[in-house]
Amino acid sequence: MKVIAFGASYSKQSINKQFASYVAQQISSEAETLDLNNYQLPVYTIDLEREIGHPQAAIDFVHKLEEADVLVISIAEHNGSYTAAFKNLFDWASRVKLKLFEDMRVVLLSTAPGARGGISALEDALDRFPRHGGEIVGHFTLPNFNENFSEELGVTHDELRERLHELVNAAMVVE
Repeated sequence: MKVIAFGASYSKQSINKQFASYVAQQISSEAETLDLNNYQLPVYTIDLEREIGHPQAAIDFVHKLEEADVLVISIAEHNGSYTAAFKNLFDWASRVKLKLFEDMRVVLLSTAPGARGGISALEDALDRFPRHGGEIVGHFTLPNFNENFSEELGVTHDELRERLHELVNAAMVVE
């Protein structure tokens, strides 16, 4: 089972990338974590698409996702929605392949330093990603990242750790 993860953020110190990588490693010790900084793109407009076609970075991103059986995405939140950079990548990638997540089992996550844990952006993804072919096998929000996560221990809050463990087990079930 090929597991690919990414944090939907271009931040070099992304807690969402760290969290996605951690969860993906719980599903498969051979999980691959993508760095979205490897997929730099101009701001999407229909005019630019007509002018230049699909940038190679968008095509490469789509091809990388097509390798996955399970995709682990931790959605970063800026002002109540996806980060602008991720939304731009998503826009370009969905122009390359509308059913971007077709035949993939998707684990959706979010985390943030605050008490809501990025839930608004996660809710947007829960609504949007199935329209692009993804089978959402579960979702999880980790609030107060700095208090509830440790690089050495993972999720440190007992109840949250148990809920995440149930999600990981569901993601591992192959139908």
